[in-house]
Amino acid sequence: MDSSDEALDIIVTNVVATFRTRCHLNLRTIALEGTNVIYKPEVGKVLMKLRKPKITASIWSSGKIICTGATSEDEAKLGARRLARCLQKLGFKVRFSAFRVVNVLAVCSMPFGVHLIDFTKNNRPIASYEPELHPAATYRIKHLKATIQVFSTGSITVTGPNVQNVATAVEQVYPLLFECQKPLCK
Repeated sequence: MDSSDEALDIIVTNVVATFRTRCHLNLRTIALEGTNVIYKPEVGKVLMKLRKPKITASIWSSGKIICTGATSEDEAKLGARRLARCLQKLGFKVRFSAFRVVNVLAVCSMPFGVHLIDFTKNNRPIASYEPELHPAATYRIKHLKATIQVFSTGSITVTGPNVQNVATAVEQVYPLLFECQKPLCK
């Protein structure tokens, strides 16, 4: 079983984080004076984009901000702090607080294909596969709060509350996938 010794590349594609400014924000002022903004009055928010790090933020008048698009937890925090600084420069009394990473999305490719029906049968209560609804089998790990989408090609998509839980989830599901691998086609 020498193939299990290979390191799997887990690529984090999106980190979602939230923080509060602890002050009320005038969305109209941000829309008129800010740069790279889209005002959505029907939803009651402003979208602001940063180029470095490449993130998009949803800003509500209550002071709650959701940042998406970062590729690491550190990048998400840096982007959130830069965003708070942009708002300070617009004249708001912003105080960066209550930062937390809410969700992490990662992809990983197994070095083999997976027989999804066998995988689902072997892990019945926590794995589900509905080929008429979605091409992937869903595997949920409750204690890690992680959800794994397993495709027949061996590609997996993992969502979890932080990068550590995502990595642990991949380590936990690998042996289960290994025993359901497809035979190599010649």
